[in-house]
Amino acid sequence: MEDVVEIAYALDTFYFLISGALVMWMAAGFTMLESGLVRAKNTVEILTKNVGLYSIAVIMYMVIGWNLMYESDGGILGLLPTFSLFLPGTEPYTAEMARAGEVSHSYYSDFFFQVVFVATAMSIVSGAVAERMKLWAFFLFAVVLTGFIYPIQGLWSWGGGFLDQIGFSDYAGSGIVHMAGAAAALAGVLLLGPRKGKYGPGGEIRAIPGTNMPLAALGTFILWLGWFGFNGGSELSVASADAANAVAKVFMNTNLAAAAGVVAALLLARALFGKADLTMALNGAIAGLVSITAAPSSPSPLLAAVVGAVGGLLVVLSIVALDRLKLDDPVGAISAHGTAGVWGVLAVLLSNEEATIGGQLAGIAAIFAFVFLASLLVWAVLKWTLGIRVDEEEEVNGLDVGECGMEAYPDLTGAK
Repeated sequence: MEDVVEIAYALDTFYFLISGALVMWMAAGFTMLESGLVRAKNTVEILTKNVGLYSIAVIMYMVIGWNLMYESDGGILGLLPTFSLFLPGTEPYTAEMARAGEVSHSYYSDFFFQVVFVATAMSIVSGAVAERMKLWAFFLFAVVLTGFIYPIQGLWSWGGGFLDQIGFSDYAGSGIVHMAGAAAALAGVLLLGPRKGKYGPGGEIRAIPGTNMPLAALGTFILWLGWFGFNGGSELSVASADAANAVAKVFMNTNLAAAAGVVAALLLARALFGKADLTMALNGAIAGLVSITAAPSSPSPLLAAVVGAVGGLLVVLSIVALDRLKLDDPVGAISAHGTAGVWGVLAVLLSNEEATIGGQLAGIAAIFAFVFLASLLVWAVLKWTLGIRVDEEEEVNGLDVGECGMEAYPDLTGAK
């Protein structure tokens, strides 16, 4: 019997690690998607941001974030965490505990799986503030978001805090990860302002095409693949028949929601613009994925497709609405992760009988308000001190040369 339990422990740990690796691969997806949707002159800066933010997230979550989110048993009144440091040393789960069935997977695998979620939230911010933000101001914000803001709101639900206690349900993070990242991005966009030339003197909206649509499409497919780890890994176990069936259902529903999001976004774009807009289709896939993330294990296949399709419709309408409000988001991140994230949290009510509308609305309001206001404060401090926007000349010439001293496509931009 001990051998069976130990094998199950090894399988669950391995599954956790592979799922985390798939989520880590989403960092490549965000990087490719964003670099495809910005102009050639800003490509190296986008690549640097994504490599840097992932690395910052890993370090900050190890040093501070994990402890704030999970090591305080819900924190003070389920709201405020304890503020001691967490530095992983030895494995606190022993082999004897595994053989006794007291723990189902390695402590380290749990940490690894959670840290890649933090990086995902920060990646959402990167695309929304692209092409006009100072690189080092962005990195400083990444330190605060991944070390403090994200873990504190994560404590409220996944760490046993007050949202968990009132029944808020968010299986893999439509609100906790995606809406939170979008709220931080929205705060930055409001203080940053639109890109030069995005809106004309009469208020007209001017399209600024990205430089590499094949790269953007590749990035979306990488995200789609990584999402199987994002949602599937959140089942936390695979080493039993029930767990394996649950994981398989999560994979199926995740895939269906993404596909339905693409089709719905394409159809609406065709109706609104008369064309099959690739960028809307790509955001439709992401919106479908975000929408199903809060409850991928409970809907029927048909309902999962409906949830994804609604996400695909909402992302198109949201991108158009934000543009009319002159909120410049070059990649549509706020809409794909924020608007679809809100819908995903509410869609839990369609398939989870234990979820309540009060609990879901409370989760949306608490997470959005805290992350938005905390981020707005951090962005404001950075703006008043270091500054968050590059000067006009650097924006016109491109951030690659000004911030990084090199260009991604020198043959296209004329660099020697």
